[in-house]
Formats: sequence, structure tokens, C-alpha cells
Amino acid sequence: MSYVDEVLKRVKEKNASEPEFLQAAEEVLESLRPVIDANEEKYRKEALLERLVEPDRQLKFRVPWVDDKGQVQVNTGYRVQYNNAIGPYKGGLRLHPSVNIGIIKFLGFEQIFKNSLTGLPIGGGKGGSDFDPKGKSDREVMAFCQSFMTELCKYIGADVDVPAGDIGTGAREIGYMFGQYKRIKGTYEGVLTGKGLSYGGSLARTEATGYGLVYITEELLKDHGMDIKDKTVVVSGAGNVAIYAIQKAQQLGAKVVTCSDSTGWIYDPDGIDVELLKEVKEVKRARLTEYKAAKPNAEYHEGRGVWQIKCDIALPCATQNELLLEDAKELVKNGVTAVCEGANMPTTLDATKYLQDNGVLFICGKASNAGGVATSALEMSQNSERLSWTFEEVDGKLQQIMKNIYHNISDAAKRYGMEGNYVAGANIAGFEKVAEAMLAQGVC
Repeated sequence: MSYVDEVLKRVKEKNASEPEFLQAAEEVLESLRPVIDANEEKYRKEALLERLVEPDRQLKFRVPWVDDKGQVQVNTGYRVQYNNAIGPYKGGLRLHPSVNIGIIKFLGFEQIFKNSLTGLPIGGGKGGSDFDPKGKSDREVMAFCQSFMTELCKYIGADVDVPAGDIGTGAREIGYMFGQYKRIKGTYEGVLTGKGLSYGGSLARTEATGYGLVYITEELLKDHGMDIKDKTVVVSGAGNVAIYAIQKAQQLGAKVVTCSDSTGWIYDPDGIDVELLKEVKEVKRARLTEYKAAKPNAEYHEGRGVWQIKCDIALPCATQNELLLEDAKELVKNGVTAVCEGANMPTTLDATKYLQDNGVLFICGKASNAGGVATSALEMSQNSERLSWTFEEVDGKLQQIMKNIYHNISDAAKRYGMEGNYVAGANIAGFEKVAEAMLAQGVC
């Protein structure tokens, strides 16, 4: 049995109840086979893969807080510090009822390679809670965030672990958490990213994941002799990533015709009105029915279905496993050219394979949505230097990082005889840097 198969077998036995993590581990290790096989004796002796798939530590804790009726509520908090071979742990905090240890592990594992791909000195981690901020008052959100940080603050720091936002964790939540950390620790440090501009945040951070997704998509198309201008784009999601991916794609001349949330989706043949979408989702925190009410020409549909719309480019920006095999078949039938992931692992393994087998240009999330964490690392740099860069400076650095990621994953795929397989290229390019650092630092 090969080393990869041995490790996969152990991972499946040990983590049988964590399907998302198993999916991520299988996708990564399978695509790393050429690298592992070429170095099998050395990696096996050093138990490199066993150390890679096992987090440095997994934290799970109680988060009690009091709601507006005076009732005590209890949620569960998590932080998985996965690998710090190349820098402090770095990864977001997800607040959503679906959060469990398996999802946090999958996200933290992916983050190792994503962070490595940025070229910046940051390791992989992830955290969050099953708390749902939707429908909660600001006071209730503050109560939760303060309780959550009271426990989490024991394990993080500017040179240890630097969390950020994620689904459910925006500027409001980051602000409450930062205030509580400062209050308890008595220090003012860049321990969180995604902060407000008045207290250490970075310009362009809000836009970074969505913008970065479009920058790498643009570079992919250019490398294949195409232009994003005048292309029809389908986007899922209506959160931070989706909104700013839509905005940047339209700035570059594309026409984006869909967006979605957890209850339904919009098809707007005139192109999504970004300012209206921001008003609905960022200001009113309302459902997409509000978009339809303001734009009678748009169509609103319950449930899921954005992938049935004919398009040149598909950008899944909502959540994991949202693009299924039947969706991939529909996209191929309708002539899609490229699929680039804005969310973490939004495409199932069989859907990914189908897209690749049918000649669709496909970039996985650990490469294409790395713009957010890259800009978080730039925020860390500004905090350390006590500096603030202009929007143009940050955006320029982001563009270059995303271009570099594309060419690095493309080159890695070519080196191992898999030209055009950007999933393998991303995993290989991310892995090589981490593996070299782990081997150099000994058994730890």
C-alpha cells in the first residue's frame, strides 16, 4: 500500500463522523500523489503526512451569554490551530448554526495551503461557533462575542494566532471581539484582522476576497487567450465575497446576472444592481425578495438554481458543497468556460472531476479565494509597522498576489505532467513550501 493510501485509510478510520474534513483531506492527498511518490521514503520516515493531517491543537469551549429577555443561552466555540510551520495560525471565525468540529477542521486544513499560496508568512487555522447572529440585537451579538473572546483570548495573539471574519462574522462582530480582547489582555495589538478603519483595519479588506477571485479569473482567461469583458457571469451567494466579486467583474466589463442567499436566488437579465444588493444585504440585512421588490424586471426563485442559467463563467461564492454533479452537467451543457471558487470547497469532488473531464477551466478555492487572507496578512503588516496604506496600494498588492498564485499553481501542475489541472497545482504549490518548512524544523 502506498504512503498516501495508508494515511488516507487512517484519516478515514479516525475521522469517520467528519465528512467535510474527509472530503478535503482526500482531495488534497490524492492530488499530491506525484509529489509524495517521488519522496515517499523520506516523507514516510518523517511521518510528514500524519503530522500534516493532524492539527497542532483543537479547542472546544462553552460560550454562555444572556439574551434580551434575560435568559442565559449556551453555544459551543471552536478554534483549530492546524499548522504554523511558515507563520502564526491565520484563519477566520465562522458564526453559523451548521458549525461543528468537522467543518472547522476542514476549513483549517484548507487554510494551510491557501495561506502558503499567498507567499506570505502565515500558517493555517480556523474557528467559530454554532451561534447564529441573524435576528439577534446588537446587544445580544455583543454579549456573545464578549463571552466567546473571554475564552479564546487565552490561545491567540499577534505572533501566535490571528483570527479574522468569515460567514456571520463581519465588522460588528470583529469590533466587539477586539474590544473584549483589549479589555482582558490590556494590550493593543493586531490580534484580529478585518477590523474597522478607525482602529487598525486595512483599506480594501472588505473587497479583497471577491476582488481577488475576479483578478485570478481574469489572469486565467488571459493565459488562455480570452478576456473577461462582455462575458456572462453567474454568481452564487449574496454575502461579502459575492457582492464584491459581482462589483469587480462588472467594473471589468462582464455582465453578472445572478446572486443567491439561503432561501432563494435572483436572476436579473439587466445585470445585478450592486448598490441595491448592498442595501438589501449589508444595510437592511434582508432577504433577496427585497431586491425583487425594487427591481420588477428581476426574477426571484425559492430554493437553489443559479447554475441552470446559461453563462460563460461561474463563481460559486456561498458555502461548501453547493455546486453538485447535476449542476456541473447543466453548466457544461450550457457551454461554461471557467468555474472559479469564491467559497471554501463549494464544488463536490464528483462535480469538480466532471468539469475538469469536460474541458472546463477550474480553479479551487484555496487558490481563487485566497485574496481575503492575503489582505488580512497585509493588515497584519500594517499593524506591526503602525502604518496605513492607501486603497490603491493594497489593491495593487492584492492584484499581484493573485497573479502570482495563478502562475505558481499553473507551473506546479506542469512540473508534474498535469498541465491545466489547477486543483493539483494549487495543492502541490501550497504543500511544497509547508513540507520544506516542516522538515527543516524537525519533529514538532
